Amino acid sequence: MTDFAGPAQSWSLVAFCSIVTLTLLLCVITGPDREDLDEFYTGYRSLSPLRNGLAIAGDYISAATVLTVGGIIALCGYDGVVLALSTLLSLLLLMFLLAEPLHHTGRFTMGDVLAHRMPGRAVRITACAVTLAALAPMMVVQLAGVGQLLAFVLGFSGGAMRTGCIIGAGTLMITYAAIGGMRGTALIQILKTVILLGSGLIVAALVLHTFGWSPQTLFTSAAHNSGAGPAYLHYGLQFAGGRHPALDMISTQCAIVLGGASLPHVTMRMYTAGSTRQVRRAMSWAVCAVALFIAVMTVITVGATALIGARTIAAADPRGNTAYLLGARAAFGTHLSRAEGLLLTTVTTAIFLTLLASVASMTLACANSLAHDVLTRPGTPPPHEMTRARLAALAVGTPVITLAVLAQHRSLQPLAITSFCLGASAIAPALLLTLFWRRYTRAGLLSTLIGGTLTVLILMTGTNLVSASPQSAFPGADFNWFPFTTTALVSVPAGFLCGVLGTVLSGRRTGTRERHHYETVETVVLTGPPHPHNT
Repeated sequence: MTDFAGPAQSWSLVAFCSIVTLTLLLCVITGPDREDLDEFYTGYRSLSPLRNGLAIAGDYISAATVLTVGGIIALCGYDGVVLALSTLLSLLLLMFLLAEPLHHTGRFTMGDVLAHRMPGRAVRITACAVTLAALAPMMVVQLAGVGQLLAFVLGFSGGAMRTGCIIGAGTLMITYAAIGGMRGTALIQILKTVILLGSGLIVAALVLHTFGWSPQTLFTSAAHNSGAGPAYLHYGLQFAGGRHPALDMISTQCAIVLGGASLPHVTMRMYTAGSTRQVRRAMSWAVCAVALFIAVMTVITVGATALIGARTIAAADPRGNTAYLLGARAAFGTHLSRAEGLLLTTVTTAIFLTLLASVASMTLACANSLAHDVLTRPGTPPPHEMTRARLAALAVGTPVITLAVLAQHRSLQPLAITSFCLGASAIAPALLLTLFWRRYTRAGLLSTLIGGTLTVLILMTGTNLVSASPQSAFPGADFNWFPFTTTALVSVPAGFLCGVLGTVLSGRRTGTRERHHYETVETVVLTGPPHPHNT
């Protein structure tokens, strides 16, 4: 059992059931009412900048942010705050470097962006494979998190109950993607962002009120109760037991900054804006929302350490994944009033909705890529493509649910890191070189996608996240041959190097031809098509 007992558990169960009913109803109402590809894939680009910005923020405020990064803030202090700010830096990178070119060149999927310059089925199939490889691990993490969350909040420990929650949440994610399409999943993300920010602001205010509205007092108390003393407020605590703590931190930041800006479920939001101006405004709203939530999350999770101590947080979950919930619970004191119980229920519901919304967006991105880039050929009637997209959601979701059930009792941190490293090492180099390097060739693009992906998958097996530590996925084994915790420090340069080598080895004639082709599309990439609505 947990501190979430009595009426809080009952209200949470009612709230979870209510939010499931409401979101399903919203998906049915807002989903495409006819077999129209633009409506299913982009919602007719009809989202206002504010709504699109909140949806983008919702993709960034994933369970990995709330649970994993929140736990690192609670247990490691300064290092966790740095990683949270790396998430914001990732969004700024997307805003200033990639958002507008992606909007100009993309139609439905990342494959469209790459094929805009390098047409060909091989490019689309490889882009789809990398999309699935990057998002499937994160989907497994999020689904397994649903079971963990419900077990923690509702106080049950049976494996059958957790498995049932995972299967139920997986069924919901497939339904959201298949029925709601882009507009339905965006609406769920917007609802999630509003509830999460609203409830978080109130809880953060209560935490600050407890410490006399003094952030300095809050952080000093957290350092005292962290078990680490002054080290809690300085760089280096998270990887203190590793062989290269400073390089580990740099590698993790690199994965978050580059990977977060490039993952396909985030970049697909760029295709839903109606104009370049709307992209800019949507990204501005997204930056504001994410920055506000990072401040809120920092106060709540540091407050958890200050109020109940790092030992209690680690006892509930060794990685601190429940720190956000524990901080919210501790902010209300020992006894909950009815109003405080309802607010705590809102917080737990927001976390539950965060898990569902994140998985739904990733499912839609994978299904869209599988249907549009692989299963559909030119000339396929739109109704057939939409049917394939909905079946693709089922084809993607079913194995993910199975993997989440099988992996729920193991450490899932390697899977989350793998997703970000694949985004940083394969997708980010491919997008940057495709959009901005004139000599880049088809062979270079394929080399980047394949080489970056294989580098991450090979190196990740040798990290201490997979074996050789009590917190690893296989604590009883030891095949830890890679010196860093994450692969980005090696795999990101490898991804760019593969692209350069593939281009150079293509020959001067091919490079010249690709440069001339790029010059014909350069204006579109940088400024958009010459239509009034893009100005």
